[in-house]
Amino acid sequence: MDTREDVLSEVFGALADPTRRAILQRLAQGEASVAELGAPFAMSQPAISKHLQVLERAGLISRSRSATMRMSRLEADRLREASEWVDRYRRFWTDRFDRLDEALRAFQTDASASVSPTAPESDSSTAAGAVPDSADPRNP
Repeated sequence: MDTREDVLSEVFGALADPTRRAILQRLAQGEASVAELGAPFAMSQPAISKHLQVLERAGLISRSRSATMRMSRLEADRLREASEWVDRYRRFWTDRFDRLDEALRAFQTDASASVSPTAPESDSSTAAGAVPDSADPRNP
């Protein structure tokens, strides 16, 4: 596994947790302290710090100390790398679906062309289930 895949594994692992995604969403608005980031969650400050460590290890945030506060900020480059990776597969699946649409349209066109027009109305005496007079054993 190359370094880029290791980085992507770290990024997607960090993004797998809804708390960490919410933290990133908050940091998209600007830097924040651990207390500010933890305020919306019913968890301890050490638990929030562990989430921040995971995000920092993945390169999604950077942290700095300002006097007695530890501030966190979003580092969007890794998100861009992950987005580019996902986009390659989005293009792959979009191409596949486009080809499937073309095949379905061709199939529908072929199917509608091979359907014969409705048969003309038949004589009521020879309608389905009726026996023609010449084949009726009661009629010599």
